[in-house]
Amino acid sequence: MMWIQLWTEDKGQMNMSEKTKKATFNLHPDVLADLDKAMAEGVAPSKNVLVERALIKELKELRRRARQARWEEGAKDPALLKDISEMEIAFQSADAETAGRID
Repeated sequence: MMWIQLWTEDKGQMNMSEKTKKATFNLHPDVLADLDKAMAEGVAPSKNVLVERALIKELKELRRRARQARWEEGAKDPALLKDISEMEIAFQSADAETAGRID
């Protein structure tokens, strides 16, 4: 069993001033060996920080995939596509006017 202390993320930096909470996870021995190897190479100041970085990255990726799935679902929604088309038409003249100023 491995004890992991987690810190909150603050704009990509670990905010060590916030309280941490212990969490227990069972990890495969190969993962623990890789974790020890990475620590020996100095990739992070502590195992806690490295594990938290990995969790943050994975959770961010899961949120990105969920957003992508919602966009793909929306791309098939006739009501949403109609709304987008109506907005494009409504702003077409304003876009053309602004585009003329950019040149």
